[in-house]
Amino acid sequence: MEHFIFTNARIVLPDTVLDNHYVSVKDGVIESIGKGTPDREQLNSCTMVDCGGQYLSPGFIDIHCHGGGGADFMDGHMEDILTAARAHLNHGTTGICPTTLTCSDEELFAFFESYGQARAVTEQMPHLLGIHLEGPYFSPAQAGAQPPKYLVHPNPEHYHEILRRGQGNIVRWSVAPELPGALELGDELAKRGIKASMGHSDAGFDDIVKAVEHGYGQITHFYSAMSTITRKRGRRILGLIECGYLFDQLKVEIISDGIHLPPELLRLILKCKNHGDICLVTDSMRGAGMPDGPSLLGSRKNGVPVIIEGGIANMPDFTSFAGSVATTDRLVRVMVQEAGLPVWEAVKMASLNPASFLGIQETYGSIEPGKSADLLIFDDDIRISSVYVSGIRQ
Repeated sequence: MEHFIFTNARIVLPDTVLDNHYVSVKDGVIESIGKGTPDREQLNSCTMVDCGGQYLSPGFIDIHCHGGGGADFMDGHMEDILTAARAHLNHGTTGICPTTLTCSDEELFAFFESYGQARAVTEQMPHLLGIHLEGPYFSPAQAGAQPPKYLVHPNPEHYHEILRRGQGNIVRWSVAPELPGALELGDELAKRGIKASMGHSDAGFDDIVKAVEHGYGQITHFYSAMSTITRKRGRRILGLIECGYLFDQLKVEIISDGIHLPPELLRLILKCKNHGDICLVTDSMRGAGMPDGPSLLGSRKNGVPVIIEGGIANMPDFTSFAGSVATTDRLVRVMVQEAGLPVWEAVKMASLNPASFLGIQETYGSIEPGKSADLLIFDDDIRISSVYVSGIRQ
């Protein structure tokens, strides 16, 4: 039985930080939290980890991520999934949902096979928490970086085949709810316990009301590639952005890199939205964790050339962004240093909240007895010195 005690730590809980506390971990599971120093009998029977007065935090969970470390999850091989996942592990992501890009069915099904192989690898890996499908059911008017030639409407024959090939690994699906067939897809996903999220959408208010009734409870990368208020015959029609604020039952994911959403917009979201319904995501491409310079957006086979500079991927002519290169530690750092959140609340948006988005908060996302011992040690600048997955140092 492996027994560790993390001592001399500032423990980051979902609602506070406990100074000078310790955490006991047995066989990869959090056993208890205590104040001060463990008694001699406890220390003699375990391995002690001195946190040196730094923060001891739950590991971060990224539910929307396309790649990192020079690899994209859609590159087509198990090794690419391992490379990208490990790159994010180094930045504190202990649980990840590899996310697809709109593509051919052949490319999608090849990714499913690679994902199944990668799940069997545990050494130096975060938890693979399931697949997030981003597309192919999106509005061409809000395609963003999604390849337009592969965009289609939801068709039962098509999505049932995708679900069959997914072999139970699909946990989220981002869809434009205004498309014909999208409401029926929402009903199907709800039956299967798959989280339906609205994204790359040109939906108006009436579309969104119906979508919520059919199981759509989340919004993908809030503010990016979605409708806003328009006028028809002089009447103002709310878009997905406004409905994200209006509907309390809608949860939103945000790319809090300080660029996709500048600090003042992050503060607006914090002012208007319940903090328990906000989840930090990287939405990162292969350039995450890589130096500045040329890169590819999308798979190695069908990717678009981009240039990484200034903390983001840019189109070669620098007329627009081409994707995120954020890591989860950066997201938390921005929320603390630029958006003004206390550490515990920024951490919660990168750990317990995403776990709740997936419905796995009983097992992951916070330092509580009985939960997986996915832990980070970091300093006041959110610089991570140690990462543990199920109690094992990575």
